[in-house]
Amino acid sequence: MRNARASLALVVAGCGALAVPAAIVLSRQTGRIHLLDAAWAIPAAMALSVGALLFARGARGQMRRTLDRAGGAGRLRATRWLAGLGICVALSASIAVGFYELLVRLEH
Repeated sequence: MRNARASLALVVAGCGALAVPAAIVLSRQTGRIHLLDAAWAIPAAMALSVGALLFARGARGQMRRTLDRAGGAGRLRATRWLAGLGICVALSASIAVGFYELLVRLEH
């Protein structure tokens, strides 16, 4: 028996943790996207990370219902770490963008 929710949670958590860094790399590689345009990845990273935690909760419930025969404990542990990392990255990026906007407004 497989726990597909645990795998889905891990994939979504990985996407959440990589959303902001990928947007920054994309802004560096292309001339059409500026660094501040990469700030649109912040809500996506937060939503993906919180969604991963919700998927992990469902997977944990499936593990309990099947008396741990569904497996996925390691994937759930990795999901929690990656989702926490994604939330931290999104929060720190939003603080950085907020301070930048504050400095721009104070400059004028």
